[in-house]
Amino acid sequence: MKTRQLYPVTLLAGATLLGGCIVEPARPARPPEPPPRVEAVPPAPPQQGYTWVKGHYRWERNEWVWEPGHWVAGY
Repeated sequence: MKTRQLYPVTLLAGATLLGGCIVEPARPARPPEPPPRVEAVPPAPPQQGYTWVKGHYRWERNEWVWEPGHWVAGY
C-alpha cells in the first residue's frame, strides 16, 4: 500500500528534477556567410594546367575570413 502512495510523489519529483535540464549548444551558432566579393577577371594562368579557384569565405577563429581567388596547379 505504501508503494502505491509513493509512486505519484516519486513521479512528480523526477519530473521536477528533469524539467530543469536544459541542453545548450556547445558553441554559438555561426552568423550567415557574407555575400561574395566582386573580384577582377583573373589574368592568364601562370602555366598550362593551372585552374582558377574563385574567392570565397571560410570560417576561421570564430569569424568569416575572405580567401581571395588564386591559381591551383593540377586541379
